[in-house]
Amino acid sequence: MTGIELGTPTGRLVIAAAVLGSGMALLDGTVVNVALVRIGADLDADLADLQWITNGYLLALASLILLGGSLGDRFGRRRVFVVGVIWFALASLACGIAQSSGQLIIARVLQGVGGALLTPGSLSIIQSVFRPEDRAKAIGTWSGLGGIAAATGPFVGGWLVEYASWRWAFLLNLPLAAATVWVARTSVPETRDESAPRQFDVAGALLASGSLALLTYALIQLETLGAGLALTLMLLALAVAGAFASVEARSRHPMVQPSLFTSRQFTAANLMTMLVYAALGAVFFFLTLQLQTVLGYGPLLAGLATLPVTVLMLLLAAKGGELGARIGPRLPMAVGPAVCAVGAGLLAGVGAGDSYWTAVLPGISLFGLGLCLLVAPLTATVLAAAPDRSAGIASGVNNAVARAGSLLAVAALPAVVGLSGADYQRPEDFDTGYGRAMWICSVLLAGGGIVSWALIRSPERIRPPASSTAGGPGPPTEVSGATKPAQRHTTLVGWSCAGAEGCPGRAEASDVGHPAAPGWSGPESRDR
Repeated sequence: MTGIELGTPTGRLVIAAAVLGSGMALLDGTVVNVALVRIGADLDADLADLQWITNGYLLALASLILLGGSLGDRFGRRRVFVVGVIWFALASLACGIAQSSGQLIIARVLQGVGGALLTPGSLSIIQSVFRPEDRAKAIGTWSGLGGIAAATGPFVGGWLVEYASWRWAFLLNLPLAAATVWVARTSVPETRDESAPRQFDVAGALLASGSLALLTYALIQLETLGAGLALTLMLLALAVAGAFASVEARSRHPMVQPSLFTSRQFTAANLMTMLVYAALGAVFFFLTLQLQTVLGYGPLLAGLATLPVTVLMLLLAAKGGELGARIGPRLPMAVGPAVCAVGAGLLAGVGAGDSYWTAVLPGISLFGLGLCLLVAPLTATVLAAAPDRSAGIASGVNNAVARAGSLLAVAALPAVVGLSGADYQRPEDFDTGYGRAMWICSVLLAGGGIVSWALIRSPERIRPPASSTAGGPGPPTEVSGATKPAQRHTTLVGWSCAGAEGCPGRAEASDVGHPAAPGWSGPESRDR
């Protein structure tokens, strides 16, 4: 197959299927945080239950997203994508009819499994079915339309939660899923990787899930377990994580290639990802509760309050990528988290009686501006630090790290700041814990900036060849929207690695993924 042209009816339908699938997951993520207070009141849930409602999804997604990409390569990307959409829809139905917090938590875990199947597929379908010369534009279209879906989330989700029911926020996925499956089955060609291994790292997936589950359970249930038992479970989680590392080192087909972490650039970028996305997940979790519990916002206004982040990402994220390409990733990846840290510090002061325009908007806007600086350079750096053949795995690892960071922060911070039980329903109790949590998020973000400044390296500037046009370095060689190695020098818009380890020299339109939005917890996974 030579590939589909973007401007054809089939090409537009392929984009529609990918946008509907990934947009459904984005919309769901946006809505859940906004709906937490109403869910808690309706199902008589305590704060630990609300943490699990958020984290059950993240736990399954972080643990299984790499396995989901492998299944698509082996059994067909369209097939696994469709299975993931159907699975996600059925789990959404279970969420919508849940009669207890326990039932909702189980349904959210099942939703995460579906998300792990459909999330890698939405982008890998585009990568594999379009003509090489159309892929960059197709990915840009997918990313832009996905950003619009994220931007509508606060409106649609907040309205449904406030004026209908939080249940409809989940049930809305059913017609979206039906449309996605119909378009995918009628218009998307099937593709697979014929060289993909037949073996799957099931042991690695189970150990990764087990380690994260044990650690999350110990952190969320710290008060009920007691310090001794919780510490025992944390140590057991570390032991299981050690077993995971051992299995990956010995496996012929590991879920995570240990060799990737021999690159300091790759390791540093993922450490920075862990810190930044831990803060990102916690900021939106605590802020939406604070706005509703302490400031008295309804779900619609609470959702709209974080809309500036999405708008700024839609307008400026590409500019952040261009800046990183022009000056190298080190400075944007250091300054971006620092700007986010200032924003989180301003949000720490949000309290009862405050005006949105003077208390919330400045902090949330600074937070969004910081994300605009760091997101695209971070993703490009992760991909560039890995060999071309491992770009999909590298992006998948970074995706899983981002979600694991959010998972662990939302699990740990309530106990750290002294919140538990029904505190989220008592304004005076939640307000104190909220301020502490925001300052911790500010410290995590500042730590991400320090890691980037200390460990991330920008490549040396290429001197323009004598024959190039005056006024700047000669352009890199372009192939299908991607930067092509030339004479063993990997280039990125005027930068050269000359073979340097971990150099960010490979960036495509697909490297950026969806813009960050409330409820968005990590960069989208690339095709494996």
